[in-house]
Amino acid sequence: MNKQAFNDILYVSDGKIRRADIVVEGEVIAKVTDKEEIHQTSDIRHQQLLLPGIIDDHVHTREPGMTHKGDLITESHAAAAGGVTTIMDMPNVVPQTTTLEALAERQKLGAEHAFVNYSFYFGATNTNAHLLPHLDPTTVPAVKLFMGSSTGGMLVDHGDALRAVFEQSPLLIMTHCEDSAIIARNMKEAQARYGDDPDVCHHPEIRSREACIASSKLAVQLAKETGARLHIAHVTTKEELDNASTSITLEACVPHLLFTDADYATLGTRIKCNPAVKTCADRDALRKALTDGRITVIGTDHAPHLLSEKVGGCKRAVSGMPMVQFSLPAMLGLVEEGVLPITRLVELMCHNPARLFHIQQRGFIREGMKADLVLAGRQPWTLTPNQIVSKCGWSPLEGHTFPWMVEQTYCNGRLIYHKGVFAEGNSHAQALKF
Repeated sequence: MNKQAFNDILYVSDGKIRRADIVVEGEVIAKVTDKEEIHQTSDIRHQQLLLPGIIDDHVHTREPGMTHKGDLITESHAAAAGGVTTIMDMPNVVPQTTTLEALAERQKLGAEHAFVNYSFYFGATNTNAHLLPHLDPTTVPAVKLFMGSSTGGMLVDHGDALRAVFEQSPLLIMTHCEDSAIIARNMKEAQARYGDDPDVCHHPEIRSREACIASSKLAVQLAKETGARLHIAHVTTKEELDNASTSITLEACVPHLLFTDADYATLGTRIKCNPAVKTCADRDALRKALTDGRITVIGTDHAPHLLSEKVGGCKRAVSGMPMVQFSLPAMLGLVEEGVLPITRLVELMCHNPARLFHIQQRGFIREGMKADLVLAGRQPWTLTPNQIVSKCGWSPLEGHTFPWMVEQTYCNGRLIYHKGVFAEGNSHAQALKF
């Protein structure tokens, strides 16, 4: 049996920083012997920290159908390098995960290729609400609903079809909220003013605050009328934060916590994503909401594309950026800046995803839990292209210096990543159970 001991280690779980001896046996945390609680967070700065493995509820691995830019193997390795031990993969692949057969095929691919724990969302369409009651709630995390998107057949924009999804889904509904009619109108106006392919600086004007707020308002209304559980993905405006309630949860994504519309001038289409990165006031409101309870989880919306696909402006350049490898280092940077405490980071990236999706045995450092763990050391480092694991080979964070480094990642008790070196095979990875 695999056995690992962490002696006299500082660990973060359940709202506290403690010093302890921790023993892992096989796949689980067998023993946690607490010694003392650490109250001065300055005491952690020159030491290693053991955290629960990060659970990223918003990842696009691109497999099947778009593997030229990313696949389950490469993107789950990138996750491991970033201390992410669980990924929850989105349905807008080719073919889209909108039939029970496509879902079964993706689950098979996950078993064959994933390097970390995995699950796959089921995608709603204008015509498949009748399938939702047949989903297995123990293997599917949620139904993904694109209420505003350019994702072809996955855009659910018919009133009756939207209501049917909310009425029929036995699972949590995770929504991408942007109003397509508003976006289309804004694009037409921008093209009349700036040409066929407006500069990317106009992206937040086209994918506007109004479009996000209107769509989120509709989602909240439908959830209240039908009693559905609603999780609003990648919130970007300060107004949307007021939607948080006991039955409606909100996700913030790392790009919207890091960047503002001022960054288009230097990073251009590298930070083009949907919904758009918006104002400094919006980013600051999102950061504040990390600690006041309105944001429930932090994800990445990890979306690799080739740089050649990012050429152009608002029309031509594709939207999305690779982020899963750098979410934990980036958020630890915000801890250093005083944006949120380390205990809250663990709440948002580990505990709350496990609670929200009812993930069995993960997300905490406790006896009997699966040993998904990440060891981080306070060691400043600067990102260079050769360190990027994602197949697309670039990051908008190139040149950025992070104060903390992921040193080791454990998945189900097995050391899978150690300072740039990956374990062989993927027999340690497991499908999530809910």
